[in-house]
Amino acid sequence: MKIAIAGAGIGGLTAALCLHRKGFEVEVFEAVESLQPLGVGINVMPHASGILHGLGLGDSLDDMAIRTRAIEYRTRFGHLIQSDPRSVEAGFDYPQYSVHRGELQFMLLDAVRSRLGAGAVTLGKAIAAFTQDRHSVCATFADGAIAHCDLLIGADGFRSIVRRQLHPQEGPAHYEGTMMWRGANLQPAFADGRTMFIAGDHNVKFVCYPISARAARDGNALVNWVAEVRHDQPRAADEADWTREGDRDFIASFLGFQMPDIDIVQLLRNTQKITQYPMIDRDPLSWWTQDRVSLLGDAAHPMYPIGANGASQAILDAHVLSEALAGRDGPEGLLAYEAIRRPITTNVVLNNRKSGPERVLDIAAARVKGPEDRIEDLISAAELEEVAASYRQVAGFIR
Repeated sequence: MKIAIAGAGIGGLTAALCLHRKGFEVEVFEAVESLQPLGVGINVMPHASGILHGLGLGDSLDDMAIRTRAIEYRTRFGHLIQSDPRSVEAGFDYPQYSVHRGELQFMLLDAVRSRLGAGAVTLGKAIAAFTQDRHSVCATFADGAIAHCDLLIGADGFRSIVRRQLHPQEGPAHYEGTMMWRGANLQPAFADGRTMFIAGDHNVKFVCYPISARAARDGNALVNWVAEVRHDQPRAADEADWTREGDRDFIASFLGFQMPDIDIVQLLRNTQKITQYPMIDRDPLSWWTQDRVSLLGDAAHPMYPIGANGASQAILDAHVLSEALAGRDGPEGLLAYEAIRRPITTNVVLNNRKSGPERVLDIAAARVKGPEDRIEDLISAAELEEVAASYRQVAGFIR
């Protein structure tokens, strides 16, 4: 069975590796003419990193990424609300990794080319449309080229052309009003060098974590950060552009943040390149699969970057897709894949809209009014653990 994948992002490349391992012939078509290691930090959750370890990529991950010890939730005054462990030492079979998105993508790209052949990924082939019959799919690209395959997987991201053809009447992206500024800065490590923290509340929030094992070996930290501010009159979601340079006026919203181990304002001012992007997703679809065509990753279930779950869910898609197709004919396998993954990812998308595990920030913000307040006097450990455990169940990683 020959399978074409539209999109050489993290989901598409992982799918190529998983499908190849099952004996399928796979070719990946990527729209851009030249891939660049773009983006900043992302996280790979324990259940997803287990899939990458199973593909023989564990050593490469450890060479480039940080094994995250825990996610700490903090107030704007620096109180520790909750520490949610994410390490092997905490009972997970595999670690959570914090890593530069571009480095992870290129690690996967190298693995695909090494295992499937140098020609397995074709650049400069933006899918424009597809047709299919009972036996095959014909993909047409923007340059007029065509490719024939048995199955087509749309892993072509948030603005997926494959999704648009499957659901031409879909409405606009969903935007709830939060603007994100993102960047990374090389500097001395904070805390233990393996800690991720999320501070603030639903209206003003700061996410911070180290993403480079190489920097750590040199005694430093490449600190990735995301600053989020909710606006009363948000910019239209259609204007979203990951490469848009961000203004620096947002820094004023974080002047009152007081962390015990890192100066947030200094970190923001020292960061040379800052990008700006609205927090957007799309409403969950009622179906992904039409005969020999289906969706994967952000093309299937774009979600708010809450709970560090976007890339992880794409990796899980890839694994389940390969398992579902093994021993089944194409359309039957795609439906089996969708039956497993669509309900799970729909639940994650909707939970992320409700702040997911970050609801503990709003609980604390409603009760903690100043730096002298004591968390333990205002919030019970059981209340906090209920939120964390509920989201671990939704996202699918349970120790």
